[in-house]
Amino acid sequence: MADLEEQVLEYLRTHNTMTLGTCRDGVPWNATVFYASDGLQLYFFSAPDSRHCTNLADNPRVAVTVQEDYKDWREIKGIQLEGTVELVDSVIAKAKALAVYARKYPGIIKLFTDPASGIYHKAFLKVKFYRVTPERLYYIDNQQGFGKRQELALGEGAAAS
Repeated sequence: MADLEEQVLEYLRTHNTMTLGTCRDGVPWNATVFYASDGLQLYFFSAPDSRHCTNLADNPRVAVTVQEDYKDWREIKGIQLEGTVELVDSVIAKAKALAVYARKYPGIIKLFTDPASGIYHKAFLKVKFYRVTPERLYYIDNQQGFGKRQELALGEGAAAS
């Protein structure tokens, strides 16, 4: 179990984008966003008026995948999870989200928070941070065997580090 959790955490640490699946009024939508992880919680920022964020305002349930584009199906690895998303709204939670994100992407945060960066800074002022908390999580690793898919048991408090 600990080995599986470490594989999942390492995979999250070493990848940058996730596909976020949302749904509103029975209509599904996917969006790819950069993320930073804190344990099993995933932080991303996005414009609140984007389609995926307006969907989240109506329905916080999500499906997420993290994977690469493999040429050989025998090498496929990735994460599938279902969970909920919440807007990071309190000052303390925003500071934590920014710190988690800055640790992974210091250059991006520097660019977005520098008024001299012009359009990037203006765009950053409009975005909000969101946090994905997984309720079910699967790790796929075809290198360990064809169709090898293991569920990581998520206990109370397991999502946060």
